[in-house]
Amino acid sequence: MDNERYQKGIKKIQEFTVLHTEENPTGEMEIGEGFKDLAPDLSKYVVEFAFGDIYARTALDNKQKVLTTISSLVSQGMPQIAIHVNSGLNVGLTPEEIVGCILHLLPYTGFPRVLNALKVTQKVFNERGITVIHSDK
Repeated sequence: MDNERYQKGIKKIQEFTVLHTEENPTGEMEIGEGFKDLAPDLSKYVVEFAFGDIYARTALDNKQKVLTTISSLVSQGMPQIAIHVNSGLNVGLTPEEIVGCILHLLPYTGFPRVLNALKVTQKVFNERGITVIHSDK
């Protein structure tokens, strides 16, 4: 394991999480730890490649990275949307920006994927006690 690359990835993950501790450096971010018996190197790949290499790039700020990730997950219909809605809130995206991003995908991904993403987003917001202020009519 490239320790420098791994530590760079952990540091980047921590920019997106609020519950990280010394014992749990990735906080609420799911990095594949649940698959240690099937794929023991998966967590290392997520930390080093996804966060140490890709998320650490500087062309986009953290908010832009999360919006891009949410857009991709919505378009694919992937269940990891909740993790990234949480990380978006953690890096300063407003609930309205997150909902706006998801709604903007409607003509590109279709109603089922947007509805599913909004259901996940609604659950995250409810868990965090967040109310969306509607400005569009």
